[in-house]
Amino acid sequence: MIPYGRQDITQDDIDGVLEVLTSDFLTQGPRVPAFEDALASHIGAPHAVAVNSATSALHIACLALGLGAGDRLWTSPITFVASANAGLYCGAEVDFVDIDAETFNICPKALAAKLELAEREGTLPKIVVPVDMCGQSCDMAAIRALADQYGFKIIEDASHAIGGRYRDAFVGAHGLADITVFSFHPVKIITTAEGGMAVTNDTDLARKMGYFRSHGVTRDADLMEGDSDGPWYYQQIDLGYNYRMTEMQAALGVTQLQRLDAYVAARAARADRYDAELAGLALDLPGRLEDASSSWHLYVIRLQDAASRRPVFEGLRAAGLGVNVHYIPVHLQPHYRRMGFNPGDFPVAEDYYSRAISIPLYATMSDEQQAEVISAIKAEVAA
Repeated sequence: MIPYGRQDITQDDIDGVLEVLTSDFLTQGPRVPAFEDALASHIGAPHAVAVNSATSALHIACLALGLGAGDRLWTSPITFVASANAGLYCGAEVDFVDIDAETFNICPKALAAKLELAEREGTLPKIVVPVDMCGQSCDMAAIRALADQYGFKIIEDASHAIGGRYRDAFVGAHGLADITVFSFHPVKIITTAEGGMAVTNDTDLARKMGYFRSHGVTRDADLMEGDSDGPWYYQQIDLGYNYRMTEMQAALGVTQLQRLDAYVAARAARADRYDAELAGLALDLPGRLEDASSSWHLYVIRLQDAASRRPVFEGLRAAGLGVNVHYIPVHLQPHYRRMGFNPGDFPVAEDYYSRAISIPLYATMSDEQQAEVISAIKAEVAA
């Protein structure tokens, strides 16, 4: 079966991990800061904090920005549940903003309208989490302008988007978000098996995320209360978590990062071929934001007839394609339905979900494999 995504592990990756296994450190050694420095340098961000998952990165980003009980976090309904769950972990209320029909990202116009109403009702969010769906940046300039107007903080969930660009900068380095989060799950652009990273321009936020990932413990004398007892001394200065990345994960990240640009270029070439060869079918193809360059984590087609989605999906699976659907709208999950969300609350997101299929796209995909995907889609979808 041709999967919708897959990792690429080379001998360099294996050698890097094996070197850790025979070293003095399996955790809390030199590879984690080396990976943080390499990623920060590559994309041009001042600070990077590595953790064991992008979910953990979202959580510590919320904590660093002071999200808590009585606060509100807004995000997209078309995302993995972690984007919203991070707000619940902090005791905040969670709400959603409908998406743009072409980019699948938060719609700035919908956000502006919801903010105007929230200001009148006294229910403005403390944090908005725009999600770079499929690897394409949100319209961050528009969202930043709204943040400046209404006073909320921005955590850009770029779990799909490492290596993507917004305007002239890499995602994570344009300075329009307070914190940006990346994922290194195996199907993402680069992998550390599991793992995540939070990047920021703010030294204080980076310091806070650093101790939140490690039990709230610090050895930084500047952050301690009172004097140190000696070189062994540490203090728990806040309630933190065990979200640390291992040395083995970081070693894999260092070698994977060296191929990031090549991976993104290969994915973009595959996306261009899909654009060309699937045009003319009864499909809606992904829209492209003028100011952005996607990293193409996913390529999502939308059937023009929602009733045909299941038979087409099953037909593609039967043809040996590991197609998938990203995502079921978060507000329709039972846990969120129990909070009062209902079908019809976010109609653009729900329409997207009713028609969406993610088709195979990964950096090492061959011309022959992509031709097989295209042929199968043409056999299932009428022109």
